[in-house]
Amino acid sequence: MFGVSTLVVKIIGSIGSVSAGLDLGKEGPLVHIGACFASLLGQGGSENYRLRWKWLRYFKNDRDRRDLITCGASSGVCAAFRSPVGGVLFALEEVATWWRSALLWRTFFSTAVVVVVLRGFIEYCNSGRCGLFGRGGLILFDVSDVTVTYHVNDLLPVALVGVLGGLLGSLYNHVLHRVLRLYSLINERGRMAKLLLSLAVSLFTSVCLYCLPFLAPCTPCDPSSETICPTPEGSGNFKQFNCPDGYYNDLASLLYATNDDAVRNIFSTSTPNEFRSISLLIFFALYCVLGLVTFGIAVPSGLFLPIILMGSAYGRLLALALRSFIHIDQGLYAVLGAAALMAGSMRMTVSLCVIFLELTNNLLLLPITMFVLLIAKTVGDSFNPSIYEIILELKGLPFLEASPEPWMRNLTVGELAAAKPRIVSLRGIERVARVVDVLKHTSHNGFPVVDQGAPPSPTGTTELHGLVLRAHLVAVLSKKWFLKERRRTAEWEVRAAFTSVDLAEKGQQVERVKLTEEEMDMYVDLHPFTNTTPYTVVESMSVAKAVVLFRQVGLRHLLVIPKYQGAGISPVVGILTRQDLRAHNILGAFPHLADKRGEEGRSNKGEVGKSAESCVGRK
Repeated sequence: MFGVSTLVVKIIGSIGSVSAGLDLGKEGPLVHIGACFASLLGQGGSENYRLRWKWLRYFKNDRDRRDLITCGASSGVCAAFRSPVGGVLFALEEVATWWRSALLWRTFFSTAVVVVVLRGFIEYCNSGRCGLFGRGGLILFDVSDVTVTYHVNDLLPVALVGVLGGLLGSLYNHVLHRVLRLYSLINERGRMAKLLLSLAVSLFTSVCLYCLPFLAPCTPCDPSSETICPTPEGSGNFKQFNCPDGYYNDLASLLYATNDDAVRNIFSTSTPNEFRSISLLIFFALYCVLGLVTFGIAVPSGLFLPIILMGSAYGRLLALALRSFIHIDQGLYAVLGAAALMAGSMRMTVSLCVIFLELTNNLLLLPITMFVLLIAKTVGDSFNPSIYEIILELKGLPFLEASPEPWMRNLTVGELAAAKPRIVSLRGIERVARVVDVLKHTSHNGFPVVDQGAPPSPTGTTELHGLVLRAHLVAVLSKKWFLKERRRTAEWEVRAAFTSVDLAEKGQQVERVKLTEEEMDMYVDLHPFTNTTPYTVVESMSVAKAVVLFRQVGLRHLLVIPKYQGAGISPVVGILTRQDLRAHNILGAFPHLADKRGEEGRSNKGEVGKSAESCVGRK
């Protein structure tokens, strides 16, 4: 996900796709690019391409790598929208599953550096030496020239914008989910299928962008306007296209501009008669279709800007339909429509509100923007999950939700562990052949280490010593740190053979380790490499509690121990990972819970209370 090849393809592909005029944004790729840079720094470079930096060894641990990737993602949002605070809140709301105060100031520092660098380049490019880069300064869609005044009768139209945003956003998610399923079947056919699909979408986009402006009537230029009309070249609000002198084609003004300029045109204030309803309706319908067919092809693409374009068009359409009842400028209704559709699709609130505030530079819009976002999110949540959750589910990525499903309270971690294959454990002092066999025939990342009980314990009892990681086992085999007899090693022996950098190496494979038969008969002491204080839960704990613990502490493994200890009882019942705690995977192992899931969704509070009482009675 974060390799050098992925980074290069994202950069080149994003530049090509955005400049080609496809209906996609650069925001999503920029988030991924920032995360790729951060990941490479966190692991000291790329070993595959022999790009290694020894001075970055300090960051070679899982916690710092996660923090760096979070900072990279927030920097990508900041670079895309020139929104430093919005980038920090985006990382808090959407990226990080475990937040703490240190991560807050780190992401804030990262976005501050991004803004300073952006500002420097924008100042340098003011003379036009950098093409379109830097247009608009740090405020991309400035609407601060309008004084916003509210009336009581404005609340109903604004609420309508939020309700429609939630409905359209949830409908967009539903249709996009079906399209992505279809595209996944096409993309599985190979590279040629991916290429042909991308070419077909590109050709369809070009035909639509060229032909549809002929449907829009010509509009006479306003002689009182100070802006040149029609616009001679480049981007502008007044494209002549097929119209005679003194007239402009408003639909061509939107379609024959960059995506950023198209948003500026629709957001433009004090222009009540600049765009016709039919042109805005065609633009909205076209970008709905293009947004659905473009996202998912083999091209780096983002969802932010297409949804902003669709939302701004429907917001301005609604303002035109209600022009006799509203007192807010039509351009500001376009801003509210864009915010509502994004909240209805992506279900973000706080970060989205701040991003729009920094995009438009109009603090007076803050109250009604918050109002619209909350309504749109509430309406959208009642139909389906956010578009991010849908894509994560399609890709099979093990992302845990913030809150567990209600039916998870009826299942214990012991029952969940029993549904898995039998646990593979190692002894504290193990034969090399046994370690190699376990690594080659399993794909597990962690293994419990079990020892014989101390002398006071009854004969035949075993105790849990801790958890050893796969990477550490491969490091021990690579160093060939073996013993000829079964004994425990001293601390100084381990420190002389290994450093923290050796144990932090990732990606080593056991197949590359060459061992002789004599070495396979030797022993290895796993005690020095074992985490003796892993997180453990009793087998009677509910899965709902385990999910909360797993997410809040940021775990990778959770050991399940028996409720009672004794001779002949294994000290470890099982081990749970992130994949095991996903709702989809649990329902695959316990299909009967799917019926309870539907029953709980239809039941009222009283029925839920009775169900909980009966569950306690059964326990």
